[in-house]
Amino acid sequence: MKQLRWRHWLGWAAIALILCIGWLGLGSPALAGLEDDHYDGNIFALYAGNGSLVPPRIALSQSIREGRPTLLVFYVDDSADCKRFSSVISQLQAPYGRVVNFIPLMADAIPVQKDYEPTEAGYYFQGVVPQTVVLDGDGTVRLNEAGQVSYEAIDDVMREIFDLLPRSQSEELRRRPINEVNSELVEMR
Repeated sequence: MKQLRWRHWLGWAAIALILCIGWLGLGSPALAGLEDDHYDGNIFALYAGNGSLVPPRIALSQSIREGRPTLLVFYVDDSADCKRFSSVISQLQAPYGRVVNFIPLMADAIPVQKDYEPTEAGYYFQGVVPQTVVLDGDGTVRLNEAGQVSYEAIDDVMREIFDLLPRSQSEELRRRPINEVNSELVEMR
């Protein structure tokens, strides 16, 4: 009989513990989305469908040393503006991903120091996110904008760097579908 009471008491204690944890909010799921400033993970994977951008494949100093154009983006994962802007960066990677180094950097990860060299990200960071900096192959700043920047504004700078026709005079830059390439290799009957 005593053992039965003991189990009964433990059952009620477990229920009380579960209710307390739920009441404290420790058991509730994270509530975050595109339109709020709550953290919910890698914004490029979640909102742009392109988790390959983070971590960057190359350091800023190496990109400048190699003489390749660089798209530097400062962001934080818990900013609604950065979440919305992540899709623009992902869209730009389609036409320029092979010829431009994309370097998205967490603004919180920039070391605080008095002075920075032009090969360090802190040299360009203005303390606002999102911030987009485009450097040409010589390391010259061609665009430095804070806040939401349109795809077209960044694309125009890229077109200048690569001496491409303006958008109004050229076809849309996009990759050929895989089936179109394969159809060239198959004999038509």
